[in-house]
Amino acid sequence: MGRFDQRVVIVTGAGSGIGRATALRLGREGASVVLVDVAEGGLLETENQMADGVSVLRRVADVADEAAVTALVAETMKTFGQIDVLCNIAGIASISGAHPPVTENSRDEWEKVLAVNLLGTMLTIKHVAPHMQARKKGSIVNTASVAGIRSGAGGNAYSASKAGVINLTMTAACDLGLDNVRVNAVCPGLVETGMTQKVFDYARAHEKAHKLGSRCELRRYGDPAEIAAAILFLASDDASYITGQALAVDGGNTASLNLPGMKA
Repeated sequence: MGRFDQRVVIVTGAGSGIGRATALRLGREGASVVLVDVAEGGLLETENQMADGVSVLRRVADVADEAAVTALVAETMKTFGQIDVLCNIAGIASISGAHPPVTENSRDEWEKVLAVNLLGTMLTIKHVAPHMQARKKGSIVNTASVAGIRSGAGGNAYSASKAGVINLTMTAACDLGLDNVRVNAVCPGLVETGMTQKVFDYARAHEKAHKLGSRCELRRYGDPAEIAAAILFLASDDASYITGQALAVDGGNTASLNLPGMKA
């Protein structure tokens, strides 16, 4: 406890799922937390669950909108005077809810998914990093996915966007390393969140709940709090010599071949 005392952390996607779990954990460990999401209702729920005494700044913003990101960073600096950690968790799986083959993909789908998942991550780094560079310290943790490592965990646009986040993590780490600003990523496996809820609802409705997570080595799906724990590790001084890395938090899903029928 207290790993983030006197530190200011921006958490995008804080209105639900992994973003909410991360924000709550940061608050319990002493951080002042800037909650960011496009869904105001979700942000209010997260803020209401924060531990007593935590300093919170709540802002509705679309990370794909550069003007909104610029305003968010400016307000954070005005309110707290510093930014120590950026947790890029905002993301979408698709705009249609379907995952058609590449021959049936729409341009609109790709543009929206890439705008939020990849461009949004770049924009927050672009506007937050200079404040970290000025103080010669900071940590950025991006959220990619096992879908960015191998196929079969998401649609084409989503998977490509998350592969891009992994590569952006490496290139940004190279750009910022001389200023002691670390950049890493987590790659979650199957986790029950708002984004994946349809998968879980379908499985439970069709008596297939026992198959959820069955294709990873731990034979279960993950909890948002487990991903949050990894994010906090990478953001903290415990990971002071780690940068440019993408950590799979997936129950072993990417540790071996994962083809239909290969695992019981």
